[in-house]
Order: sequence, then C-alpha cells, then structure tokens
Amino acid sequence: MWPASRIPFQGRGGADFVEFSQVQDPSMSHKVQPLSSLDDLRAVLRALPGPDDTARAAVIAREPTLTKPPRSLGRLEDLALWLAGWQGRHPPTMKTPRAHVFAGNHGVALWGVSAYPPEVTVQMVKNFQNGGAAINQLCIASGVALEVTPIELERPTRPFHQDAAMDEDEVIAAFNAGFTEPLDGVDCLCPGEMGIANTTSAAALSMALYGGPAETWTGPGTGVAGHALDTKIRVVAEGVALHAGAATDSLDLLRRLGGRELAAMAGSVVAARLARVPVVLDGFICCAAAACLKAFAPDALDHCVLGHVSREPGHQALVAKLGFEPLVRMDMALGEASGSTLAVPILRAACQCHAGMATFAEAGVTDRV
Repeated sequence: MWPASRIPFQGRGGADFVEFSQVQDPSMSHKVQPLSSLDDLRAVLRALPGPDDTARAAVIAREPTLTKPPRSLGRLEDLALWLAGWQGRHPPTMKTPRAHVFAGNHGVALWGVSAYPPEVTVQMVKNFQNGGAAINQLCIASGVALEVTPIELERPTRPFHQDAAMDEDEVIAAFNAGFTEPLDGVDCLCPGEMGIANTTSAAALSMALYGGPAETWTGPGTGVAGHALDTKIRVVAEGVALHAGAATDSLDLLRRLGGRELAAMAGSVVAARLARVPVVLDGFICCAAAACLKAFAPDALDHCVLGHVSREPGHQALVAKLGFEPLVRMDMALGEASGSTLAVPILRAACQCHAGMATFAEAGVTDRV
C-alpha cells in the first residue's frame, strides 16, 4: 500500500484562520472499499449514480419566485441547480469546501523537461505544511479546508517514454489514495497536485486521448523554453508512440503515461461522485487526469465544473475537448488546486443567492404582469 500521510495544515505561525481537514466520526463516515484492479474501477465507472431529481426540481420551482428578473443571475442560477442535484439536497450549501493536493514524483523529470529539479516536489510539500504556498493563502482567503497527500515521493514513476510509468498495482494504489478519502460533510471538492514534470504527463495523456502533434499539447509548464522545451516535446511524442497502440483503454493510458498524483486525483473525482460531492476541477494536470475518466465513461464528469483555464496551451486545448466553460480566467498556471479554490466563492454566492433571496410574495414585490 502507499505510505502516504494525509496532512492537515494551518496558516503560517499556526494562526487559526482556517480549520484544515476536520476529523470525521468513523461511525458516520461514507466508506468505500479500496479497489484491487483496473477492472474494479471499470465496473464502478459503468454504474455511476446520477443527480438527485427531487433536489433539482426544488431549485427549478424556487428560482422563478425570487425577487429578480428571470435569468438575471446567469450562471449563478445554473450553479445552484447543479450543486443541488449533485449534493442531493435543497437548498445547496457551500459551508465546508475542501481542497486536496496530491503530490507525486515522475521519473521523466530526470530528462530535463522541467525548469525545476525533482527534489522540489518534496520541498513544496514542506512549504504546504508550513503554510507558505499560494494554495495556503487562497484557502484562507476563500474559506476552504486544505488537505495534502504525498504519495511515495521517494519512489518516482518510471520514465514513460521508455516504459510504462506504473504497473497495475502501483496505479491502483495511487488511485485509492484519492478514492478512499472520507468526504462526509464536504460541500465540494477541489482536487489539486504537486509534482515536478507532471505537465509532461498531462501533455502525453492529452495527445494520446485526442490526437494531434505533441507541440499542440506541450507547453512551458514551469517555464521551460528553447532546447528544454524541444526535449519535452520529444519525450511526449516518444511516450505516446510507445504506449498509445498498446493501451487497452484510457484508464490503461493513465497507468502508462500518468503519475501517482494524477491517478489519485482521478480517484478523488470518482469518490466524490459516489459520496454526492460536487467537484471543481483545476488546471492542466487535474483535467488530464479527469479526461481519462471521461474517455472511458462519457458521464463521469457530470458532477464537475471547471474552476479556471490556465495559460498553459495544452490546458486550453483540453478544456475545448472536454466542453467545459471555466468559472474564472485569471491567466494562472500554478496547479496546487489554486484555480479551483479561487472559484469556490462563486459557488458560495450561487448558494447564498438561491437560499437567501426573498420571494416576490415574501418581499411584497409585485411579480411580472
């Protein structure tokens, strides 16, 4: 099993700004059994639950009675409907959102595809622990709990342009790191990642899933250019050529071209679906992991929205393929669940407007004639 520790963090200096990672009563937890194989995962994806029609009907009935012109709140109205359906309750709430950052190391990092060395993954996990990263500040600002899971950082995946990144046991162990996460009481989940060279994996997965040249999917990531970018493009192309024909499906592609943190994010997305927790997707790496689910089961991401679209060209191309419209556009390219966390206040606004606004009858305001 993966020797990963889920680490609850607070702000710098221990300031109690946000309560990170609440401890659940085990007797009340929504528990799932760890998966033992990719076939187990395939069976789960073939039987995913849908939205709650009763909760959706309650939103549809209430929305026209609120003191505003029809559709005047635009996407906020759509988000209230989406949240209620996937939370399975009316009204929807956004009191306990959670960001979960998974960290993994990639063997392909030794080929110079990133501007930073592989040891930065471990250093950044410590930075998360000390409250010094961007995601710590965004969680405090947005009122989002933060959890971080490093997964076997001492054991990078194999370089995927030479061999499969993981065997089946390894990818399932990583997937279970997200799949077995207790989500009771969580209003929405924002999966994120940390892993030097993981934009290289994201580019390879996107190319293998959707085709096109490696140049379309491969961007600067942490800031590579010139010869380093050429090397990154070559590694992506070689990896896809090595595995695309041999992979049995998109889940097998995740094993061959992905990383432990990508598999864990995919696991958390599926876990959220089973626990009736809506998901806010983050950047390129998060969306590449999620795309592997959608390629196998077209409805696998129906409980997801896209927090942001990054400036990474591969993410913009992938978002177009997935059919998502981002909630925010801030020209970011960080990862760490930064863009998804930044979008949470929009979801909170959707919930507040739907539940808190007076109806025409309550306010004594004349309805339309």
